[in-house]
Amino acid sequence: MPGAIYAEGLVKTFGEVRALDGVDLDVPEGTVLGLLGPNGAGKTTAVRVLTTLLRPDSGRARVAGIDVLKHPNEVRRSIGLSGQFAAVDEYLTGRENLQMVGQLYQMGAKAAKARAGELLDRFNLSDAADRPAKTYSGGMRRRLDLAAALVVRPPVMFMDEPTTGLDPRNRQQLWDVIKELVSGGTTLLLTTQYLEEADNLAHDIAVIDHGRVIERGTSDQLKARTGGERVEVVVQTPEMIEPAAAILHRFSAKGLNKAEATVDRHTRRVTVPVTGGAKLLAEVIRELDTHGIEIDDIGLRRPTLDDVFLALTGHAAEDAPATDAESPAAQRAEEAAK
Repeated sequence: MPGAIYAEGLVKTFGEVRALDGVDLDVPEGTVLGLLGPNGAGKTTAVRVLTTLLRPDSGRARVAGIDVLKHPNEVRRSIGLSGQFAAVDEYLTGRENLQMVGQLYQMGAKAAKARAGELLDRFNLSDAADRPAKTYSGGMRRRLDLAAALVVRPPVMFMDEPTTGLDPRNRQQLWDVIKELVSGGTTLLLTTQYLEEADNLAHDIAVIDHGRVIERGTSDQLKARTGGERVEVVVQTPEMIEPAAAILHRFSAKGLNKAEATVDRHTRRVTVPVTGGAKLLAEVIRELDTHGIEIDDIGLRRPTLDDVFLALTGHAAEDAPATDAESPAAQRAEEAAK
């Protein structure tokens, strides 16, 4: 039985840009799917299709059991959406923004006012509740937009990179709100570039690149597929980079066919995926010392988001070419099609 969010074979193009290239998704009710990908991978386009803001060229999708293409108005009544950019009325106060959203969803005036007050407290906006939103900082607007998406407690939520621009305290606070929602039965699709965020929130993760889902699994499963651990060495001089890389290559994880070491020459940092933990780290130190390679730092760490992308796509997250609907080329194509 399809989940609360279900998509099969979604394709969306903007001129020559193929933003979605056959995306399949299935999110069980009451769970969180983290949709990870570099800028331009197709995350936002997928969200726009699933929330009825874009019509796909082909494929089908259901949200809360409702066909997205046949009954878009019914889908909109069943979802909450927080996009990449804060969508608030700058001339209304924070309180008025939230009350307006509640009344648009046909909440009574008293209920809308009470819910607005509750959310203003929850997102630390009570002190600024009666100020126009145009006086808010970027982070405050972001929090107000997130609060607006939660006014009606929808059964299905879409959050497109919700913590971008939030400080660590407010990011953690949003994570707590999301966990409360999901524990109450809400289904959430969360797009993010932060593996840490998916670690904290997602039951399952789908990695998307060039408009395709290229891998799926739990956070631990994805990390294990990239080698599980990393030995990271900072050598004292640039001349020691190549010899250190050659030594680390010999210790690299067998499952990755002796992966080449990743080198950052600016920081003199050499990194390689390994298996073996602390025992292996001691062996690496002895080997470096035997060859007279002096180091400033050495450590064993778990994979980062860039490690995952490098293993799965051949490039780091920030180096990915833009192909999504928010890329300049796609935006021009979309405008021309209107």
